[in-house]
Amino acid sequence: MSAKPNPRVGLFVTCLVDAIRPGIGFAAIQLLEEAGCRVEVPQAQTCCGQPALNSGDDKDAADLARRTIAAFEGHDYVVLPSGSCAGTMVHAYPELLAGDPEWAARARDFAARTHEITSFLVDVMGYRPRGRRLDATATYHDSCAGLRELGIAAQPRALLASVEGLEMRGLEGNDVCCGFGGTFCVKYSSISNAIVTEKAEAVERTGADLLLSGDLGCLMNMAGKLHRRGAKTRCFHTIEVVAGRAGGPAIGEEG
Repeated sequence: MSAKPNPRVGLFVTCLVDAIRPGIGFAAIQLLEEAGCRVEVPQAQTCCGQPALNSGDDKDAADLARRTIAAFEGHDYVVLPSGSCAGTMVHAYPELLAGDPEWAARARDFAARTHEITSFLVDVMGYRPRGRRLDATATYHDSCAGLRELGIAAQPRALLASVEGLEMRGLEGNDVCCGFGGTFCVKYSSISNAIVTEKAEAVERTGADLLLSGDLGCLMNMAGKLHRRGAKTRCFHTIEVVAGRAGGPAIGEEG
């Protein structure tokens, strides 16, 4: 797939990025503009509806789906720094709105234009960063939604391979859940804690300086566990490193 020149891209920031780590949003804008996109951030956007959907509240999830679709109509692409939210939009929106002929068609069109950011940069824009350097070792966790719902695996690694000085190390169980799972970690906290403990142990065995991933929820969960264990591993969203923005506080560190 290839994009037309200078596509108009609507950036869906996501709730967690907006509230917890806005720097990821700025990194997304930077990379999209470097790739030749005209980036806009529609002010009408709110939540994608995933928490409601996960809790069985299909009505509110469908209302949020309609709001999001309307906010991003007119954009060539919708891009998100989250495989989890993108997976909801691509797969759940058409299902949620299937019973409404008008909105079902709009949902299918919206889903076809929606991409997780590393996939969009690599698969659609053919982008690679230039002049980026980070002398560090890193390991990578594949978040469940991005990997299983959207097939995102090679794309973030391709972008990271273009960062000079960055040594990537394999992570045992890189494709195994970190235990976050949105509302799962609230409903089943003891199971979630056991899962993230195993993940943290695997990360520590790599000896890597950095832990990278593509979903802030997963990164917050893993960063919290690593911090409580006294580990020195620092956590960043993939695009923060690709954009050359890993010089400041890591996720969970005070600014």
